[in-house]
Amino acid sequence: MTHAHIDHIGMAPWLVAAYDTTLHGTAMTADVSDIMWSDTYKVSDIEGYPLGWDKRDKDLALGAWCPHDLGDWFPIGSWNCRLHGAGHIPGAAMIEIDTPEARILWSGDMDTRDSPNAAGAIPVECDILCLEGTYGGRSHRPRDQEEARFVAKVLEVVSRGGIALVPAFASGRGQDILRILHKEAPRLDVHYDGMGTRITKEWLGNPELIRNPEEMKKAFRWSKRVSGKSDRKKALRANVIVTTSGMLDGGPALWYLNRLRHHRANAILLTGYQAEGSGGRKLMEEGRISIFGSLTTIPLEIEKFDLSNHGDHAALSAFARGCAPSDVVIFHATEEGRQALHDELAGETRVHLPTNNAPILVGG
Repeated sequence: MTHAHIDHIGMAPWLVAAYDTTLHGTAMTADVSDIMWSDTYKVSDIEGYPLGWDKRDKDLALGAWCPHDLGDWFPIGSWNCRLHGAGHIPGAAMIEIDTPEARILWSGDMDTRDSPNAAGAIPVECDILCLEGTYGGRSHRPRDQEEARFVAKVLEVVSRGGIALVPAFASGRGQDILRILHKEAPRLDVHYDGMGTRITKEWLGNPELIRNPEEMKKAFRWSKRVSGKSDRKKALRANVIVTTSGMLDGGPALWYLNRLRHHRANAILLTGYQAEGSGGRKLMEEGRISIFGSLTTIPLEIEKFDLSNHGDHAALSAFARGCAPSDVVIFHATEEGRQALHDELAGETRVHLPTNNAPILVGG
């Protein structure tokens, strides 16, 4: 398990229940998984969509974890494996697999840049590189410039008497936002709500996996954590509210948005990818969003910032070259993105673009 985002661990309880699977990953991934699975189960129950697993399967999965420290070798059959920091979020790992035939590196979601809470991934020499391509063919703005632009916008909103609502992913983005604001604008009154507050406590139990963990601890203590209805009402008088969900598909963010929309000085500052069909994407494109079943116009300033924790095209290409593989397999990418990476690297190594149910031959 490379990391604890739900699109990567969401079906692990089914795997454990169906195949008696052992789950390998970092201690932080294991610790955060309970919160992520429990939230997924709750949302599926509320929204009425079926999961492939139930609470009993979740409990089995929690007992199936075998956590490992970064850099420590461990055997799986005739293979030897070890985890390397992936730079995506704290606790995210790449997996190096030494087999009798070849050395494989599976990148998982990764970024070579340092972020507030995670050190960037470093290339690992291998024969076969399985590389994520989320941002293949695309470039990020310089991270420091984008962080400065975000802080400047927050201060602008506050100076005109408004509140900056910052929808943020529970594991990664929300904590980065706290670090940025604590460092650059410590006089702000920042309230932190949603599932991220619980996940941050799990993070802090694994300080060795956080970049400058004492700074994360200070930022978390500096923020005013929202833990109930009375705290939520107090947050309506804050300068900044950082809360889930990052794509405005649920969580406290919609409660706040419903109340903040009446004051034009307020603003919504999106800091993460807004998927097709998400509330955040609809808000960006139409200025409207479904709030508790009612399609509602939001007459506020809406701005998006590129604070992604995925490597862009140049970073992915440089990482691949640093690993010096004979074969590269591109996954986790759009057709355009993986084709761009293919075109970039094909003159230097064999690049494979897999499709479902079709085998690929590597090496030789």
